[in-house]
Amino acid sequence: MDIDETTRVNLLYNFYQSLLTKKQSRYMDLYYVEDFSLSEIAEQLEVSRQAVLDNLHRSVNLLESFEKELGLVEKTQEIDDISEQLDQLVQKKYPRDKELLKLVKRISKINEM
Repeated sequence: MDIDETTRVNLLYNFYQSLLTKKQSRYMDLYYVEDFSLSEIAEQLEVSRQAVLDNLHRSVNLLESFEKELGLVEKTQEIDDISEQLDQLVQKKYPRDKELLKLVKRISKINEM
């Protein structure tokens, strides 16, 4: 599955935000969650636009390094893909097996946020 850059950063942020400093989280939240412009963030935090940009780049690079080491986003996406395939297979070949259907539903709920 190919996702756009903003979606990827938001996923990384959802998984690893607790590993960022409060300052890094604030910048990331304003830009990626609240959709503030660089200028709006600079004005609100009383820093230069360049400082905002630098902080965002450092924070995103840090999130990427967390993902490289831990792979939580990749693993979660893999579980979602397998769960979807398993659900389709069970629906097609074992539609009356309630116990199996229940287990497939449990697996698919693991990654729900």
